[in-house]
Formats: sequence, structure tokens, C-alpha cells
Amino acid sequence: MQAQLRDEFAALGVESDVDILVHASMRALGWIDGGPKTIIAALRDVLGPKPCIVVPTQTTHNSTTSRVHAERIAGMSPAEIDAFRARMEAFDPVRTPSYGMGMLAEHVRCHPESLRSSHPKTSFAALGRDAAQIVRDHPAHCHLGENSPLGALYARGAQVLLLGVGYEKATAFHLAEYRLDQPVRSYQSKVLAADGSASRWVEYEDIDLDDRDFATLGAQMQATQSWVSVGQVGAGRAVRFPLAEAVRYAERWMRENRPMR
Repeated sequence: MQAQLRDEFAALGVESDVDILVHASMRALGWIDGGPKTIIAALRDVLGPKPCIVVPTQTTHNSTTSRVHAERIAGMSPAEIDAFRARMEAFDPVRTPSYGMGMLAEHVRCHPESLRSSHPKTSFAALGRDAAQIVRDHPAHCHLGENSPLGALYARGAQVLLLGVGYEKATAFHLAEYRLDQPVRSYQSKVLAADGSASRWVEYEDIDLDDRDFATLGAQMQATQSWVSVGQVGAGRAVRFPLAEAVRYAERWMRENRPMR
């Protein structure tokens, strides 16, 4: 199975010696002997030993300003909401699992050699020689901007791999939003104190991220840009593209197609 996946990644155009940001749905890929471990091994066969494999490990469930939180407290009384928030898990970059990112992301996050960025809502985990350089900077006020691991991957000329997921999951497009005149909003997340003794709330401002048009953006990018490769991995559809080119395309597309907010 590993050899088959290796050949499929190579046919898709996955480049050797280049970092890769991966979004994946194991369910969409069908049965794979060894699961995420086999996928990572096959990617390593193609990438070589130096590049980093990076995954999003977001934790929207510890934020009071996320759509997930709004759904969870719908219908609660003010007292019930207060009690719910008191019970909410505080983000700990070492122990807190990601939310809705899938089995592959959790496999990378839990790998003994991986490192994770410290953002309380939009963290990334990286596995590879330069993982520390990629996840080192991630201030709260920069979810997915230039000072995040996404910005680091842009500067390093990384590639993006979508495995069984659509362009609506392409986190790289968010980096383009930071290059536009976007409205700013407030965010709040619950985090663990530095010494691990207690939890606390952090409040910060960042741009109002919006992924509602990512599927349309990605479809048009795929239809017009020769550097987008589409193929099959396992039983699922796979897409590979260079991150920097995609961000620059997304910036132009958003300027032309998004209404002013």
C-alpha cells in the first residue's frame, strides 16, 4: 500500500525537498492499510528526509467567538452559558486535541517528533527537521497571516496537498485575506497558564476571516492555472498546488470578486 501511495503522490506532482501543508479526510481516501502512518511514510518516500509535513490542528471548541461555540450554546439560558464556559477546556499546545481536522492531522500532532504552534485557535503541527522554524512564531493576533506558520510556509516555497477534501478546506487562501483591507473583530479563547496551574481567558483582535467563497475560488483556480494538479490517492480525489502561487491568485481573485465589507 505504501508503494502504491508513493506512486500516486509522485504522479500528482508532489515535489521532493519541498515542505508540504496537508489537509486530509481519511474516510474519503477509503481503506488504507496502516492508516495515517502509511500515508506519512509514503509522503516521506517522495519528499525525502528534509522537508516538513505540516497540518492544521485548530481548536475552535475553546473559543467563545467561534461558530462551533455559537452552535453549542444555542438555546441555553445565560446561567447555563456561564456554567458551560466555566467547564470549557483550556488550550494546551501539548495536550489539547484538534477539532474537526481529521485523523491524519491528529496523527501528526501526536507524533513524538512533531512540534505545534501556540495559537489558541488556529495552531499548526509540523513534522520534520525545520519544524521549530515553522511553528515558532504564532501570536494570538495573527490567526493565519504573515506571522503565522502559514506565512512561514509561504516564505519557504511550500506546496499544498488536499486529500479527499475540497478547496473549502484550503487554509492557504486565508493568507490572501491579510493582504486586503479586511474588517477587524474581537476574539476570545480559553488557554492554560504558562505554568500549567490554571486556565485564563485571552482576548485579541484580528481580521474577520471568511471561507464561504473558497470552493468557488478554488474551482476557478483549478480551471485556469496550469500549476494545479488533480489526481487520485487511494479512493479519493487529490489536488496539489504551490502555496505561494495559490495565495497570490487568491488575492487577485478576492479583489475582483469579493464585495467590500
